[in-house]
Amino acid sequence: MNDPLLAHDEPAPVLEHNSNGASPFLLACDHYGRLIPRALDDLGVPASELQRHIGWDIGIGAVSTRLADALGAHMIAQRYSRLVIDCNRPLHVPSSIPPISEVTRIPGNEGLTDDARMARRRAIFDPYHNRITEILEARAARGQPTILLAMHSFTPVYTGIARPWHIGTLYEHDMRLPHLLLKALRAEHGLVVGDNEPYAVREGSDYTIPVHGAARGLIHTGIEIRQDLITEEAGQREWAERLARIFKALEQPLLEISASASAQATAHRQS
Repeated sequence: MNDPLLAHDEPAPVLEHNSNGASPFLLACDHYGRLIPRALDDLGVPASELQRHIGWDIGIGAVSTRLADALGAHMIAQRYSRLVIDCNRPLHVPSSIPPISEVTRIPGNEGLTDDARMARRRAIFDPYHNRITEILEARAARGQPTILLAMHSFTPVYTGIARPWHIGTLYEHDMRLPHLLLKALRAEHGLVVGDNEPYAVREGSDYTIPVHGAARGLIHTGIEIRQDLITEEAGQREWAERLARIFKALEQPLLEISASASAQATAHRQS
């Protein structure tokens, strides 16, 4: 058996906060951290590049932690850089372990063997997603409803193009939460709100929402906040407070929608 990628004294990939949270909201933060396993020698990338948006979702970890506290919600996050392995990408796509990110070469990701790819999967990807699965199954077993929020942030300028949105709500087919969230966000003064902007969820290019949300029939959405708004603590607090206020107002309507969908599914199975 190959040696594990992570040494015994390196941080575990999975971070959990408020694990006993009773809220129906469950926050997943795929790009929370920017750690690189020592064995990978920073992937041959300068430290200045690893600190940019290509290495992690700047600011979203602090927003998600504050939001989880405000909602009394469980948050699960992933500590390692998405340049090591992207935990929101299917394993077969090139961006799972990208040899280039935006315009930056990632030498440590070039020419990888199947064994090297599998080592990253075993060390980081599988523990994170297996833990999400365990959490969801435990919640279902005790009858605790789940509304999945996939938390992300985006760079204000991408490949030279400025992005005007302050926040976006992301989805593929299921509009139950995004419809309500868009309405609530657009009622906020001065916000430019993206409807599936700057990204849209797609089964072939995303992982967390298709696998843990859509496949289980959970109410869900992706959330993208522009990074320049949440780089500093004041902005992180502002956005966490805004989202907490909105989600508290949406909680009961969403629970009613969820209960109705469950009743219809039960009736369909029994017919």
